[in-house]
Amino acid sequence: MTRTIFEKADVVPLLAEAFRELGYEGATLSRITERTGLGKGSLYHFFPGGKEEMAAAVLADVDGWFVRNVYEPLEHGEPRAAIAKMWGEVAAYFRSGQRICLVGAFALDATRDRFASAIRVYFARWIDALASALRRIGLAPATARAQAEAAVLGIQGALVLARALDDDAVFNRAVSRLAQNLALPKQGKTIHPKKGTS
Repeated sequence: MTRTIFEKADVVPLLAEAFRELGYEGATLSRITERTGLGKGSLYHFFPGGKEEMAAAVLADVDGWFVRNVYEPLEHGEPRAAIAKMWGEVAAYFRSGQRICLVGAFALDATRDRFASAIRVYFARWIDALASALRRIGLAPATARAQAEAAVLGIQGALVLARALDDDAVFNRAVSRLAQNLALPKQGKTIHPKKGTS
């Protein structure tokens, strides 16, 4: 039975789950209609560019969520609160490791070249935003950057491992360790770089 959808925004989350389940190459139009319950006519009405336009809309939606809930708080909010919020938002968004990172999945297969810019921006902005918060806390720029890269890398690795082992507790433990291992100076204490370093 086909669904009746009146807004394009209502279609995107359905497409996202189809792409998460099937991957880009495996998401044929017939399988997308099967997974979403939407007819081909409805899909082409909203996405005349076909599957590539659908995937681009999904990536833009994912990016928008991260901008609102992770990047902007890290870039502009009180840094300690923003970092704490990031861990909670990430755990909720990825459903404690049960939901794959669609951008990460697209980065690993042949789809990468097709959406290289969106994939690059997603990861680069996340690292930059976290590094910005860490610098505002007092970490030296190079240390902040290294810590941010390690955190994003750890989250992505935890997603893969939790999925491979079919054990969401792996993700939760990894995120908890990542949060504890992030080298934050004690509250009220600022780290000053040595003279001649930046």
